[in-house]
Amino acid sequence: MTDTLTAPDALTRLGWTDTDALHTTGTTPARVVVHHGTVCDVLRPEADGTLTAHTAPVTPALPVTPVAGDWVELGPDGRVHAVAPRRAVLTRSAAGHGRQTLAANIDTVLVVVPLAGGLNAAMVERLSVMAWDSGAQPVLVLTKSDTTDDAGAEDTQAAEHLSPGVPVIPVSVLTGHGLDTLRAHLGPGTTAVMLGPSGAGKTSLLNALEGTTEAVAAVGRAGGRHTTTTRRLHLLASGGVLLDIPGIRSLEVAAGPEAVDDVFTDIAALAARCRYGDCGHDGDGGCAVVEAARTGDLSPDRLATWRKLQGEIAYRRRREDPAEMADLRRQWKAVSKQARRNGRR
Repeated sequence: MTDTLTAPDALTRLGWTDTDALHTTGTTPARVVVHHGTVCDVLRPEADGTLTAHTAPVTPALPVTPVAGDWVELGPDGRVHAVAPRRAVLTRSAAGHGRQTLAANIDTVLVVVPLAGGLNAAMVERLSVMAWDSGAQPVLVLTKSDTTDDAGAEDTQAAEHLSPGVPVIPVSVLTGHGLDTLRAHLGPGTTAVMLGPSGAGKTSLLNALEGTTEAVAAVGRAGGRHTTTTRRLHLLASGGVLLDIPGIRSLEVAAGPEAVDDVFTDIAALAARCRYGDCGHDGDGGCAVVEAARTGDLSPDRLATWRKLQGEIAYRRRREDPAEMADLRRQWKAVSKQARRNGRR
């Protein structure tokens, strides 16, 4: 892969911004396309502005595992010797515990949700929380708008309510509807990542944006399967950089309470009117949130999703804190022991 640019523009073409930093020994930083095993595929600007691809082994003692979007330093031996501090990262819950970093140094998260079969409100809310938690700007992309009667207009209005403050763009790869609007969010120096489930049409969307022919796997009766098995970095004709990551199998949210508040601004505003400052909105007296759900001012489904998210965040926090998890196990053992005693009476 080779692109020729003027030297001052080469780093910008890779998505370098004034906020990126790398403490190097004078070498030009490279950007990670994908990390697999013990090596990384990277793109690096040369002195003449040419972007060249390299396969770079990772130094065994490297304290951070590189991911797509990372800025790294290559040593004289061609190995990755340093990873720059990350300014915004997209993460998800990892198997077992903790978080897995999916992409680094991103400016925009394209939350890709399909409209075929109707708008999935819970998917919009959950993926929006993940996007806000990254520190980047979410943009909600509603694919397959051609499957609706009004090109997604009604679903757009509903999505704007579900994720306040997020631009919502209905698109169709068949008709081209919305593609120019989306390209405006992918300008020079911008790094974006697509976040969505398998079958949402992410690879088809990339093809439509670029006129490319990335392989798209067949979708059978059991649903979609992964069309992208590794994280990739695409240099877009609009000047931006797009990281394409695999579809999200699980919608378990790895995020903080602040990201939830960014999406559920209506509940956060109502919570300020609760009688108690630490109200859990789960049957407490004087709860303005529960009262709004009772009167219809707040959707009961939206409150139910908020409660599930809060429960997942609390569980993940306990799971990552050995002392808190041990205390929880002791509580469960005490409850179980008391229940057995009561059963023998």
